[in-house]
Amino acid sequence: MSDTAKNITDPIEARYAKLEEAKKRGMNPYAYEFKREHKAGDVQAKYKDLADGAETEDTVVVAGRIVAMRNDGMFIDIEDASGKIQIFCHKASTPAEELEKLDLFDLGDIIGVRGLVRRTPRGELSIRAKEITLLTKALHPLPEKYHGLQDIEQRYRQRYLDLIANEDSRVTLRARSKIISEIRKFIEENWDGVEVETPILHGIMGGASAKPFTTHHNALDNDFYLRVAPELHLKRLIVGGLADCVYEIGRLFRNEGISIKHNPEFTTIELYKTYTDYKDMMRLTEELVQHLAMMLYGTTKIKFGEKEIDVKAPWKRATMIDLVKEKTGVDFLTITDRDAAAAKAKELGVHVEPRWKWGEIVLAVFEDKAEADLIQPIHVIDHPLDVSPLAKTHRDNPILTERFESFINGWEIANAFTELNDPVEQRKRFEAQVAAREAGDDEAQMLDEDFVTALEVGLAPTGGWGMGIDRLVMLLTDSHNIRDVICFPTLKPKK
Repeated sequence: MSDTAKNITDPIEARYAKLEEAKKRGMNPYAYEFKREHKAGDVQAKYKDLADGAETEDTVVVAGRIVAMRNDGMFIDIEDASGKIQIFCHKASTPAEELEKLDLFDLGDIIGVRGLVRRTPRGELSIRAKEITLLTKALHPLPEKYHGLQDIEQRYRQRYLDLIANEDSRVTLRARSKIISEIRKFIEENWDGVEVETPILHGIMGGASAKPFTTHHNALDNDFYLRVAPELHLKRLIVGGLADCVYEIGRLFRNEGISIKHNPEFTTIELYKTYTDYKDMMRLTEELVQHLAMMLYGTTKIKFGEKEIDVKAPWKRATMIDLVKEKTGVDFLTITDRDAAAAKAKELGVHVEPRWKWGEIVLAVFEDKAEADLIQPIHVIDHPLDVSPLAKTHRDNPILTERFESFINGWEIANAFTELNDPVEQRKRFEAQVAAREAGDDEAQMLDEDFVTALEVGLAPTGGWGMGIDRLVMLLTDSHNIRDVICFPTLKPKK
């Protein structure tokens, strides 16, 4: 390297100087390709029994990012997605023209290496470099090696640096990919599911009670909503007979708050299967989560912080009414008058909005008094009709519905119904939602005339189910912030 480059103290300027020096030497510091023949992890596995100090004549060709350099480049650790391996560069075995390249290298550079496998006397599997190629010159220093990337905000804003520095982040996000792949496999093999794609731009907001994002389509000169749920489109496909079971894995968008378990755009799976009801959907939830835990850990017991949670089926079932009674001593089935229920909720210290109906009051009490204590898996069943506009009325109690939510660690992870398939009743429910919206409830759903028409064509008895994949991944990977399981979470713009 030139003396000028050696004397530069600014680390980024020094890297730029090395970049120019590489070009002067006829190198392309941003290669078009490299024929890698071996992964670091595969080399480690193949030669795991090689004795300390042993040499081989086996040639390997590896490539990866430099994550450590010692003894002026004599020892270089490179890392690829499969693992790390040490590169050994020495005048006794590495050609002089290759050794001359070492002063151009920095942590973060990506190099390709051809060499012979050996194990050092100290037991480190290494590659004796015969040929070294600079593939990508890194112009920005990596996060400090031993402490990783500690700035939480930077970890999420610059996920690429986080992934380089923190193995835990790589493990978690790879586990997410594996979980999603296994969910698909499970649904298709066990439930005959047919995967479909439905619109993200909706002309009518529906399928869930939530605040939507809005956007404008210039060519159509019309406002659209980013979907808050795919439910109504998926049920249309069931009506049409596309398959007995359809499902979709995709992003939903809700213009609501951000927290450690809420992101405005998030991933769910929704499924609808004919000739099933909400009891079948409970079985689906249990069997799927149990299967995923076994796949990842070989046991149904998972750790979340200091808690041990056993997801083995069957899970406990309890009505929302009974759980509220257990926590407060109040049986809201005996207090079905709206005003009396509101007064009782206020006695319990629960805030009640003037426009809320009986069922909304019961839900608020449940969320305030019971939800956080649901650590072990449980299906909370038989929700009030007032908060379940798309669920079928309970066959034994007309003020309740055949709906459940599954909870683990105090978090809702799944929501399912025996689907409402009576078009007359569905229209009434939609009209009640419209009235609630006009009264100030900006989460209430809109009247979807075409969906009612689809029900008039005829929806077979159907069970419907949705599960939040982000929270499920959090539970299965012991991740305590939803941002840790999303590659690029939503963040406040940097000023």
